[in-house]
Amino acid sequence: MAFKGNLRTGFAHANEKNPEENSSPTLSRTLSVLLWVSFVLNILTLSFFYPNIPEVAIGDLFKINGFTILIWSTVTFFSALISTYSTNYLKGFRYQNRFMILCFGFTLAVMLFVISNHILFVIGSWLFMGFLMSQLIGVDKDWGEAREASKFTQRYFLSGTFFLAVGLLLLAFQLDTFLVSEFISQIDTAPYYILFIAALCIITAAIIQSAIYPFHRWLLSAMTSPTPASALMHAGFVNGSGILLAIFASLIFASNTQDVLLIIGGLTAIIAQFTKLIQVNVKQKLACSTIAQMGFMIMQCGLGFYNAAVVHLILHGFYKAYLFLSSGEEIQHAAPKSTEQIRIKPLQALLVLIYGILAAILFSLITGKGTALDSGIFLILIVAITVGQVTYNIVKEKSLSTGQKLIVPPVIFLLGIGAYGLMYNVVTVLMGSMPNVAEALPLSALQIIFGMVFLIGFFIMKLGIYRQIPWLYVKLMNVSQPYKKTVLMYKSNS
Repeated sequence: MAFKGNLRTGFAHANEKNPEENSSPTLSRTLSVLLWVSFVLNILTLSFFYPNIPEVAIGDLFKINGFTILIWSTVTFFSALISTYSTNYLKGFRYQNRFMILCFGFTLAVMLFVISNHILFVIGSWLFMGFLMSQLIGVDKDWGEAREASKFTQRYFLSGTFFLAVGLLLLAFQLDTFLVSEFISQIDTAPYYILFIAALCIITAAIIQSAIYPFHRWLLSAMTSPTPASALMHAGFVNGSGILLAIFASLIFASNTQDVLLIIGGLTAIIAQFTKLIQVNVKQKLACSTIAQMGFMIMQCGLGFYNAAVVHLILHGFYKAYLFLSSGEEIQHAAPKSTEQIRIKPLQALLVLIYGILAAILFSLITGKGTALDSGIFLILIVAITVGQVTYNIVKEKSLSTGQKLIVPPVIFLLGIGAYGLMYNVVTVLMGSMPNVAEALPLSALQIIFGMVFLIGFFIMKLGIYRQIPWLYVKLMNVSQPYKKTVLMYKSNS
């Protein structure tokens, strides 16, 4: 059966009981204007100075370069867009002003994080980001489930900050410096066991924030947040791990912990895609999709391509912001239905294969990746799989004619892969001053084995084989459940 309702369900009752406490939209409009102005200034700066973005140091505490302005441009755009949307969407909501202040504060925290050169500012801004996001998740204080979700997610964010602090302080006392730039320049002088422990701590902080398995439940339990907050969470907050790992890429290389990222990220991508297919709630589907995409991003870091991970987090931000903000006024819950068995004709399979290969070749020509026997092969493999999947969806579409099925896929992948390849090159230039962010790793047996496991898992998912294995279906359903006291599972005390 299906239920239709407003995406704001859960905090509308607060407005009805306290209409006199509704917030004025003046603050919302003011903050939106400030964010749009900031975005425009950042874009103009990038456009004017590209490709030679000057590096500016503000004492020893802060450092601004092409990468920081790129992230500033990204986060201010999403925040401005979401703030503008929220001005009307949350009109009449009792906590509208509080919501807007939290969003603005979160944006400032991200901007502070990316320019911080002192580890106390790095740790403090990371903590502040998590605190503000947990407050956005529980912005409606009159809703019992929202309060529980806020407390539950805050425990995860505090744990992430703890691991980040341990990793950075361990390096600080070993290298006798609290500056990130000096960490990076002296990283090879530290004992390996210190580097290994510090890297594992920073990786743990990153995967907690990105809701990577086994730390995924906080994101599945955050459905109490208003839709604009969900958009900001999925488009910005979870992507913070890509930024963190890119900043400390030298540490990951020096500690030889890339394979940890590769395995954790790849397994998360596969499992989350499986769990997405069995969800009946639209926001849970989007949450599982985000977890899968974060898995892909972490996997790219494990391959040595932190620049590709940054491109991925930017594109994912656009994609998820659009999905949440265009959800409209409807949530649908539908009972699982038997899915039509996949049947593909030989000619259709040939088209999928051809267009996937052509897309991989085009991406390789634009970026220069995948031309050697190194980890770059996995990048073009991901591109080929993505285009192959899009092609499959097109050739199976009954509303398209045979001619359209032949023409549409190459047009889409030429435009899409072309834009992706150009963006990859631009981001690589902007990250040029950062060491070890675009270094392909030698092809290893572990990478090959894991690549085969990844492909097998992908085809098991696409062919629906998991539906024929009851214990696997039940396991996937259980692992994708939110915390029991959140989202319609906890009796509100209001």
